[in-house]
Amino acid sequence: MRILNLLVWIFLVAVPGLSAGKTAVQVQEEVCVLVTSMGTMVVRFFEEGSPETVANFKRLVREGFYDGLPFYRVVDGHVIQAGDGGENDKPLVKGEFGVYPHVTGAVGLARDEDPDSGSTEIYICHAPRPHLDGRYAVFGLVVEGFDVLDAIGRVEVIEEWVGDEKTVAFHKPKEPVVIVSAFLEKRMLGPVETPSFSSEETP
Repeated sequence: MRILNLLVWIFLVAVPGLSAGKTAVQVQEEVCVLVTSMGTMVVRFFEEGSPETVANFKRLVREGFYDGLPFYRVVDGHVIQAGDGGENDKPLVKGEFGVYPHVTGAVGLARDEDPDSGSTEIYICHAPRPHLDGRYAVFGLVVEGFDVLDAIGRVEVIEEWVGDEKTVAFHKPKEPVVIVSAFLEKRMLGPVETPSFSSEETP
């Protein structure tokens, strides 16, 4: 089942890893506004490092693909994941890995074992997940609505563990959490901390 394949590769483990550096920017840019049933989050894009992933996501947003879809997987301290389970005929995206780290609020594209199999399923990190760095495309960052992200990450869930060894958390919210609408708009953002790998840890 494709939904399981997309999930089984994102493991719920904590390992020491890379830290986030800071680069302040202040420009008007196109952002994604995610209006959910629990509040609104605003996502800034990393177009320079993940151009194909960003272009694919923007196209889906313009098509209204995410409107009405749920956060079907919520794992406190890990990720919240949304989409339709990959049961669609949308184009796949070439993997763009290792440019930005998985800090809190990082937005990434889920995939299965094929590095170029990402398409529609997105996740947002509820906490830093450095073990995912270099394995998934981080194409954006939540810049507004961290309280909403935290609230979604802490909803009551029905626990479920999947995979051959039952080590992958696939917890479902007891009450649906839905993306009511997703749309693009131009905003003048204040100084934003762009996550990057610290210099001493950059290969």
